[in-house]
Amino acid sequence: MGCGGHVRSVPFSPVTKIDINGAQLAYDESGTGTAVVLLHAGIADRRMWRGQIPALAQRHRVIALDLRGYGESELPTTPFAHHDDVVGLLDALGVERAALVGCSFGGRVAVDTALAHPERVSALALFGAPVSGNEWSEETEQLWEELVGDVDPEDFAATAAGEVRFWVVGPTRRPEDVDPELIRFAEEMDRRALAAEQALSAIEVGELDPPAIDRLGELRVPVLVGTGADDLADIRRLADRIADEAPQGVRMPDVTNAAHLLPLERPTETNAALLPFLP
Repeated sequence: MGCGGHVRSVPFSPVTKIDINGAQLAYDESGTGTAVVLLHAGIADRRMWRGQIPALAQRHRVIALDLRGYGESELPTTPFAHHDDVVGLLDALGVERAALVGCSFGGRVAVDTALAHPERVSALALFGAPVSGNEWSEETEQLWEELVGDVDPEDFAATAAGEVRFWVVGPTRRPEDVDPELIRFAEEMDRRALAAEQALSAIEVGELDPPAIDRLGELRVPVLVGTGADDLADIRRLADRIADEAPQGVRMPDVTNAAHLLPLERPTETNAALLPFLP
């Protein structure tokens, strides 16, 4: 097991919900100062940020959101777009501009928000983030098929185990190399996320058009990009591209002994990068 502290499963904090574009979305809020919105990975929920919130809340108004359908947020019943929900949250909370911190799918949502609503975003911090319009390599597709392809999609426990092996353990580590509590907590969050994805599959979820992959040069705010050294090669290459093409992009050195959920697995290193970066 690598260094970096022990990860324990945690319950949700007492929930606060707010109506955003016709849906009740759950969020946690702490601290005062310039606003920072935390956007979780697609296999997780707002609990993944528990290692960041206390540190960031010393200087910032920190808002950790459960995206629509995820965690304790309401399942969608009508078409919507995640990037519009983020701006709806800012409107509802009286926030003019915020820094967006996203991990994995949350990073994709953050980039889409910055492109769709540039006047509302002050900075982006992206960890293990894909972007809309990105295509996966054959190598990544093959690994996914190997670990998840044959699993019954209705079996959330087995699917979560395969997805966590793919994302959280990563292609270069063995499960026994990873904190078992991290694996358990990630699987617990992913089982909930899979239920969200099932509901989302029946709803039209708005996509950024044109997608972000060829629009990274339009990002006009500082962009911090980080990955775990054990994350997928595709993710690390994409991080290089984002940092290269965003005019104010900065690439963190890869964090060792970490894969896709970098903020959860290595909170100390993540916070050390975030605190001096956030406006």
